[in-house]
Amino acid sequence: MIYLDNAATTKPCRESVEAVMNGLEHFGNPSSLHSLGLEAEMLINEQRQTIADAIGCQAKEIYFTSGATESSNTAIFGAYGANRKRKHRVVTTTVEHPSVANPINQLEKLGCEVVRLSPDENGDITPQAVLDSVNEDTFLVSIMLVNNETGAVFDVAKIFSAVKKKYPQVLTHCDCVQGFMKLPFTVKKLCADMISLSGHKIYAPKGVGALYLTSKVHIPAFLLGGGQEKGFRSGTESVALICGFGAAVRTLCGRVEENLENAKKIRQHLVEKCSENGGITVNFTGGSPYITSIAVQGLKSEVLLHFLEKKDIFVSSGSACSKGKKSSVIKEFRIPEKLSDSVLRISISTQTTTDDIDALIGAIAQAQGSLARIKK
Repeated sequence: MIYLDNAATTKPCRESVEAVMNGLEHFGNPSSLHSLGLEAEMLINEQRQTIADAIGCQAKEIYFTSGATESSNTAIFGAYGANRKRKHRVVTTTVEHPSVANPINQLEKLGCEVVRLSPDENGDITPQAVLDSVNEDTFLVSIMLVNNETGAVFDVAKIFSAVKKKYPQVLTHCDCVQGFMKLPFTVKKLCADMISLSGHKIYAPKGVGALYLTSKVHIPAFLLGGGQEKGFRSGTESVALICGFGAAVRTLCGRVEENLENAKKIRQHLVEKCSENGGITVNFTGGSPYITSIAVQGLKSEVLLHFLEKKDIFVSSGSACSKGKKSSVIKEFRIPEKLSDSVLRISISTQTTTDDIDALIGAIAQAQGSLARIKK
């Protein structure tokens, strides 16, 4: 099996699986006052420190969630709850993940003014474009670090720094799901007040994520109940999943730069093989090497995807959350309309090899011959 859909989810690493099993054995409720509860709480705090160290913040600024969707919803609606009586503008992009875009759409329905910026001809969102859109009525700027469909990397550090310099009270939120443990960053360098993280994109289980919330900012709790996570995120913590998350982070710590260089080599090999084929267009060559958008000219994405699946090669036609729907993100990145129905997203992992890429391109070449009768 050749798995090249790692932007959708990753296979949990051995260390994470073992940590999950260990967490299941420590079955005490972390809120209980007896020793079993204390053991579970200590395990959670260990993982909290691990994740805090990975992004350069304090452990008390990490709140565990069910995933990045909950983290982003908490950040966005929390920013609104803290400012709705005073400010009403949100600045974001047209290419955010649905877990950010849809909550912001909801704020618009609640009466907020939303400014959505499109990438320029280079696929960038410039600091000046953002700054020109922020005013005294703005309470939130939310911009992703890495686009999940094209791999485009936005210069969030410069953007947020420019915003904070002129409008220090504006809250900054970054969806770092596709950049966490893949690209080096710290909360200080990003100048972010809030950051969304996900476990299952970095070889941890599904169902666990985290929200970084700077201690300098106070927003309302999103989930109310028993007062877990210092009253900010109620609900009994999933000790096992949190342990898996922490283990995956520890496995990658210290190897981010090394893995990044290897990913660049794999992506370069992919680009070269696409060029040799002649019928494959690489839609976006900049950005994160972990995600590459290509188009196989004249063949429908969905048909090609299933052709590859029969050969045990797994890719995506775009965001996993779109479930086959036509992507608006592709259009925003100015990929030609004639290629929009032929897009495949190739997203690699630390285990991907050049042989995997060779097998992919070889299978596509076979499809170009055998599927010629259903060309558009």
